[in-house]
Amino acid sequence: MGEETKNNRSRNTALLLIGAGVFLLLERTIGFFPVIAVILILLGIHRVRSRKENKGYVLMGIGAVILFGDHLTIVISVVLISLGLFFIRSKQVHKDDTYTQKQKIVDSVRLGREPWIQRNTSTWYLVGETYMDLSMAILEQKETTVILQGVVGDIDIKVPDDIGVSVTASVMLGQLQIAEEKEAGVMNKVVWQSQNYGHCDHRVKLVLSFIVGDIKVKVL
Repeated sequence: MGEETKNNRSRNTALLLIGAGVFLLLERTIGFFPVIAVILILLGIHRVRSRKENKGYVLMGIGAVILFGDHLTIVISVVLISLGLFFIRSKQVHKDDTYTQKQKIVDSVRLGREPWIQRNTSTWYLVGETYMDLSMAILEQKETTVILQGVVGDIDIKVPDDIGVSVTASVMLGQLQIAEEKEAGVMNKVVWQSQNYGHCDHRVKLVLSFIVGDIKVKVL
């Protein structure tokens, strides 16, 4: 027990030193308040994922206010670039114009408690969360494409094993968990495809991209 406690203390000390070093580096390069804002946004995402939505949205809101207040030009530039890339990607990924496209400032989507029709869609939002359980989805086409993109996002998608799934997910800051693959930190990207993708009756292509995000895709 003593050896285990000692190892835990050493690990915590190492993590604290690394965290302090990263904080100081970011503080010197982009400033103190943007770092605090990003930390608040990440904490907010964690709270929302822990089903403490009210506190989570408050933290994300405070973080967003700090960013808007001190670095309005940078924030607007990031939003415009993200939105422009969203339009380009929508045109590139969707095979034709038969898809629904929408943009929102704040969005919260929860699908899976009852059946719904999942069509080709492209969604962009500044801050939002999306929960989808595709075991309840009605897929009208052999292959359905879903694009979720934006600035801050909390994505949780469940896919049954009788649906083939292809995932391209990326976050500049945050974490990804796609099936058994996990990435966390800065500039993360995961490209993953289920083994049954080529011969399933129904396939879903997921394209997920956020500046700050927590993305989870679970195959049931």
